[in-house]
Amino acid sequence: MTQQTAQEDQVVLAEGVDEEPVEKNRRLFTGPSLIFIAALATLYAAFHMIALNGVSIRDWTGINLPFLPQFPLETWNFRIVHIAGAVALGFLLYGARLFPEEDRRATPLLSKAGLLLLVPVAIAAYTSINFMVMINSGTLQEMGGLTVWISSNQIPAGAEIYAREVYWFGLPLLVATLGAIVLGWFENAPRDRFATSDIVLALCGIAVALYLVPVYSTAARNSVGTPFVPIGVAFAATAGTALIMELTRRVAGLALVIITGVFLTYTFTAHLLPGILAVQTPYTWHRFFGHVYSDAGILGPTTAVSSTYIILFIIFAAFLQASKVGDYFVNFAFAAAGRARGGPAKVAIFASGLMGMINGTSAGNVVATGSLTIPLMKKVGYDKRVAGAVEAAASTGGQIMPPIMGAGAFIMAEITGIPYQEIAIAAIIPAVLYFASIYFMVDLEAAKLGMRGMREDELPKLNKLIRQVYLFVPIIILIVALFMGYSVIRAGTLATVSAAVVSWLTPNRMGIRSIFKAFELAGIMSIQIIAVCACAGIIVGVISLTGVGARFSSMLLNIAEASQLLALFFAMCIAILLGMGMPTTAAYAVAASVVAPGLVELGIPQLTAHFFVFYFAVVSAITPPVALASYAAAGISGANPMETSVASFKIGIAAFVVPFMFFYNAAILMDGTWFEIIRAAITATVGVFLLSSGMQGWFVGGRVAWYIRVALVVAALFMIEGGWISDMIGVGAAVALFFIQKLLHPSPDATFDVRGAD
Repeated sequence: MTQQTAQEDQVVLAEGVDEEPVEKNRRLFTGPSLIFIAALATLYAAFHMIALNGVSIRDWTGINLPFLPQFPLETWNFRIVHIAGAVALGFLLYGARLFPEEDRRATPLLSKAGLLLLVPVAIAAYTSINFMVMINSGTLQEMGGLTVWISSNQIPAGAEIYAREVYWFGLPLLVATLGAIVLGWFENAPRDRFATSDIVLALCGIAVALYLVPVYSTAARNSVGTPFVPIGVAFAATAGTALIMELTRRVAGLALVIITGVFLTYTFTAHLLPGILAVQTPYTWHRFFGHVYSDAGILGPTTAVSSTYIILFIIFAAFLQASKVGDYFVNFAFAAAGRARGGPAKVAIFASGLMGMINGTSAGNVVATGSLTIPLMKKVGYDKRVAGAVEAAASTGGQIMPPIMGAGAFIMAEITGIPYQEIAIAAIIPAVLYFASIYFMVDLEAAKLGMRGMREDELPKLNKLIRQVYLFVPIIILIVALFMGYSVIRAGTLATVSAAVVSWLTPNRMGIRSIFKAFELAGIMSIQIIAVCACAGIIVGVISLTGVGARFSSMLLNIAEASQLLALFFAMCIAILLGMGMPTTAAYAVAASVVAPGLVELGIPQLTAHFFVFYFAVVSAITPPVALASYAAAGISGANPMETSVASFKIGIAAFVVPFMFFYNAAILMDGTWFEIIRAAITATVGVFLLSSGMQGWFVGGRVAWYIRVALVVAALFMIEGGWISDMIGVGAAVALFFIQKLLHPSPDATFDVRGAD
């Protein structure tokens, strides 16, 4: 019995994979503060689930109270509330600076000074409420069935409203917002308590919504983006933009904020710039910020997606996490792939693909699975850089793995108008090619190093895990519902409910308490992606107002006159550069505005063009010099971050060729007959294998000479084009190289080894 227990202790089991990592600037509340934040996060996530499914609390309860919302909410109002809730929750949860191991000395004087900022924000909120009452009173003029919200000093009534907007709403709001942002850098509050500055910022976010919701229900919405927009909208949008950028800095780092700042600077200096960056006339502060907080900017496609599909699938992921499905996925991956040579690396690929269906973020995937797989890869012989690189490359692929595919695919559906189901189907072969390329690279690496797989007694029992295969039911229901024609929202809701039902077949049964906990987790998990989407919306607003995207499209057309391949290469570089240091969602949203329209004008089908930039926005997470997924993996492996990013780029190099494959051969995106699709999938897979063999210098069970490596890469490139002749040339070259290596055994040249070892 003792020996059996000892053997069981040696088994590698995934535990805690579903636990949400705690960022170093997130507050850790206790007592009443914890209850308040948990209730706020729960209500925020549950509000979205109710609103998206059109459930009216008033109709459901039979209680007719004026403050109960009537669903579905008007679109703009829903998005404004969506952002305001995330801003309020985000500032209460995330501090302005990282918390040290030991609490910093408190600054009570600054905290008391922060209380003074409550006065201007209270004035702004009170004024907003008065405006709301005035708009709903029926005393204002109407035009076309909409209340006219006049902010002109040429009319006595309008002049009075104008003054109140400026002196009793706008200026107090800006003083409170900017003052609290600055104060946050200096105020020290214990990690388990609210900072005064953060409370002020949360209230500022609510004050912005209190003004915009009623005003945008009037005819004022029609003046957005023009010099006639109400001055209060410009003030609210300025404060809202500052709040979004500061929250993004806290939850996603400086990279996106800096890029957004560059675009904002460009807006007001574009009239001074030469060439394609120039605009005819300068933009006023009033006009620009009146434009940016509209459906052409912050309230546009990125927030449309984050307020619907993204938060819905975050709730779905939270329900899966509550039932410990993530642990099961990783254990299943160990049982299925752990015995293969270099087993933990194969597990990382398999597990990251499965986990990507849940969370869809590169760095989150790395943290979830890498804490288990990276140490095991090092244990079986992988260099620590390679171990981190494998996990980073595998985790990045989770964002192109159907059916969820991270947030970018939902934005693609919103921008292009292509149904999400079609996008998910088109993504199948590219996702398989991506993971196949990573698999071939790590398998050949393991072959070169003579690695073993994990022993039988180190792995979970596959038979036992197969008996729990019902844990895949929520994913299956999601896929089936999408293919049956259900809307994405309805399919996601059914999958979420099924996750709670399936949990009753496991030890982690979801009762009322667990369901509330899942909603709480979803509310907290959603903050980062909502902030990122809103911040990306600022950039989209700049692009739409200045027209710089159209000018980039014109430049791509000029390049394409010389070479279409050169234009694609240029588009690839822009997509990768935009993605460096930025979350995929923001990178794709910007690239879709700048690059994709130009590719469409080249005659490339819309789906292919958007998939092209989306794919490179995803792999930017493993592209040096700023590779977020690689940096996260390096933190676990203990390797140098830059060396890890270079190694992950090399491991994923074959994946950089895949977008060119589906550009030259649309069948890879499921566009063609079944015969064409199957042939394209097979030849593309062979091409990826040949490219991996050439990069690793390992073919037909042994090392190869440098000229054979070059020939393998050339043969792989021939198979990219997808035509019969090019495919036959590639296959013929591969067969010839097979016999040369098998019969002649040319001496390998070690100087061309790019394995990544010292």
